[in-house]
Amino acid sequence: MNSFWLCFIPLFVAADAFGVLPMFIGLTEDLDAREKRLIVIQSVITALVVGLAFLFVGQWLLSVLGITIADFMIAGGTLLFVMSIHDLIVLEKKQRVGSADSLGAVPIGVPLIVGPAVLTTGILLMRQHGILITTIAMGLNIAIAGIIFWFSDAIARLLGKNGAKVISKLATLLLAAFGVMMVRKGIMQYFV
Repeated sequence: MNSFWLCFIPLFVAADAFGVLPMFIGLTEDLDAREKRLIVIQSVITALVVGLAFLFVGQWLLSVLGITIADFMIAGGTLLFVMSIHDLIVLEKKQRVGSADSLGAVPIGVPLIVGPAVLTTGILLMRQHGILITTIAMGLNIAIAGIIFWFSDAIARLLGKNGAKVISKLATLLLAAFGVMMVRKGIMQYFV
């Protein structure tokens, strides 16, 4: 059970559903409730397919490219750290535009729910904790993001604009710390 939480929490932080919530609201504000629900379903299915596909072929892809897990840990950790610092400094995350028909797949499903942070974190966690636990943790985190988006209007009213920002910044700070930990572990692998 401890391995599950060691997978679930970093993926929860990497997905940052509360941080993405203001973007989701902005992207879907002109749509009716039925259209929003369809976009949530489309985004969850897209994120699940892309995330799980990367878990299953990501390691093979790394080996074909000659990239070691230590290399990936250092690169992925550095990327997570840089993205986190950028998100901490920037006051508002940019909203991406797309058509209402594909909005759930791109940009909400990928890269907002499952982006570089989730893919990098997932492949590294799979290496440490196995495919089953990582798959369950990733699937559950994607489902949680879907639930948060499903109830986006109610959550936005409850948290208020500042509450959502505080949660997002805290999650981003934790993601930065996770990135530093990945770099440290990657460097340590070179000396073992």
